[in-house]
Amino acid sequence: MPGHIPVDEQPELTSGTAPEDAWVRSFWLWDVYFAIGYLLAVGLTLADESELSRRLVVVAALSAIAIGYLAVGRRIMRTDDNVRHRLTFLAAVLAAFLVAVLAEPSAGFGLFAICPMVFMTVSLRVAAVIVAVAIMLPVLSAILRDGVTDVNLAMQLPISGMLVAFAVFIGWWLDRVIRQSEQRRELIEKLEASRAEVSRLSHEAGIAGERERLAAEIHDTLAQGFASIVTLAQAAESTVDAGDAQTRKHLSLLARTARENLAESRALVAALAPSALETGTLDAALCRQLEQLASELGARVDHQIDGTPGPLRTSVEVVLLRAGQEAMTNIRKHAHADSVVLRLAYTESAVCLTITDNGAGFDPAEPTDGFGLRGMRRRVEQVGGTLSVHSGPGEGTRVAVEVPR
Repeated sequence: MPGHIPVDEQPELTSGTAPEDAWVRSFWLWDVYFAIGYLLAVGLTLADESELSRRLVVVAALSAIAIGYLAVGRRIMRTDDNVRHRLTFLAAVLAAFLVAVLAEPSAGFGLFAICPMVFMTVSLRVAAVIVAVAIMLPVLSAILRDGVTDVNLAMQLPISGMLVAFAVFIGWWLDRVIRQSEQRRELIEKLEASRAEVSRLSHEAGIAGERERLAAEIHDTLAQGFASIVTLAQAAESTVDAGDAQTRKHLSLLARTARENLAESRALVAALAPSALETGTLDAALCRQLEQLASELGARVDHQIDGTPGPLRTSVEVVLLRAGQEAMTNIRKHAHADSVVLRLAYTESAVCLTITDNGAGFDPAEPTDGFGLRGMRRRVEQVGGTLSVHSGPGEGTRVAVEVPR
């Protein structure tokens, strides 16, 4: 397997638009199982030598269960989380089964289909109780029909007890399969979301890196070359004889053309900067974000600059700008703060951006499903910087980003 698959070319984790539980995709196997259970119970009933009327009652009751399963049972077990719908369906199934076993105890063979149906409809504990009662119904029917006999006590009760234990074990196994399938679906959803976010960040990082590279190349080649041409043209013009008007005209035209192209190349370099940085410096872009936050929340804001601002790499400016935007987005969504302080400190080797609020705060040690802080940390680490978050419930939050210049 290749060690480096581009993010945008990785295969889909699921075939559909939304992940689906594995047990739901293979539900047709349960359809086959329930059909076999129904046919077996009906066949054994019809083969019995009991009264025809009793056998017809049993067949009608088992057929009602089968029709109910096809009409609503499959949908309820697969997708309907409404507890009342599930309990109503089971109540109808058990009522029909009770009619069947009271008419003929041999209808208990239908339990092979009914027991898994119960475990797939309600929780394990509730299902265990319902199944235990259902398994004892044929014994109760035999006692009501024949009275308390040695056969009932010596054979049917122990067999029923073993069936209860076996049914609970199978139910536990089914419950585990369903839970693992749901956990797998949730994991796939999270992986899909994470991969989409990684793809977006990778795309943005690639664009930012390419823009920075092009800007640097234009600055270091075309712009520098045009500047040199202007200087040389001016030097040559100063040494031309006063009477050589045609040469002076050509040199003047050369200098003017070089100046115009120098201006165009500088404009192109500026256009390759991030959109928020197009109209000014990093400090100005952060100030605009802070003022927008103040206007939205009605909060007091303060902006501080320490040290001497200087030119920064485009990648560093982008990381600091994005970190500031993410921190202020978190304040806007979660903090409910009425005071925010932004501090930008320049040193000889690094730049530190600190954003502090007096909002609700949170426990940084608690796990979170959000991608904001993790995405911010990854961005900062890509340029060799560090991110620290200091917060606590009711204590506000301080986010500090330090990146090398």
